[in-house]
Amino acid sequence: MTAEPAVRNRIDRRRERTRNALLAAARKFLSEGRCAVSIQEITDAADVGFGSFYNHFESKDQLFDEAVRSALQVFSGMRDGVTVTDDPAEVFAVNFRMTGRLQRQAPEMVRVLLNSGISVLLREEGPAPHARRDIIAAQEAGRFEPMDPDMAVMAAGGALLGLLQLLDARPDADAAALTDEMTFHVLRMFGMSTQSAQELTTSTPPPQPQL
Repeated sequence: MTAEPAVRNRIDRRRERTRNALLAAARKFLSEGRCAVSIQEITDAADVGFGSFYNHFESKDQLFDEAVRSALQVFSGMRDGVTVTDDPAEVFAVNFRMTGRLQRQAPEMVRVLLNSGISVLLREEGPAPHARRDIIAAQEAGRFEPMDPDMAVMAAGGALLGLLQLLDARPDADAAALTDEMTFHVLRMFGMSTQSAQELTTSTPPPQPQL
């Protein structure tokens, strides 16, 4: 009676390993900007059989979409390690500062997003919905000036992607300093005073979550 569940568990673990290997291969190709690869090239890179591909994904497009989704979930998952605060402006600033620093932790993952383009800011599984809520809360608390929340998300998200692209192009740059500088300018764009923005970007940030 116990043999069948044990076999099923081994099969499930094998399937999960295969799926994860395909996703890892897809993220690598996406990080290199290589979207025109064949399914054969993907399965070769993942070191799995060609036929295994269709046990997990219907098409290469579905695999690549899921690879981007998994990369975005890394960003969203960082929020779980952020110190809780009652100030929504501080929550926004902390998350921006931590996300910028993520480039040095997971450069390949960041390149997946950069090579996916600005449309990643519209995806529900990414950090945009959380940022939108933080921005609205900060506006209601009088910490940010009124601005259309969707436009605010795109403005902040564009600044963040630009920062990540700059850090990727300048591997020797001080990522923390550049990230904090960009955070300061975004906070100023949202109407915070110089002093308030400096207070939120010069304080010691929480420890960077482990990925």
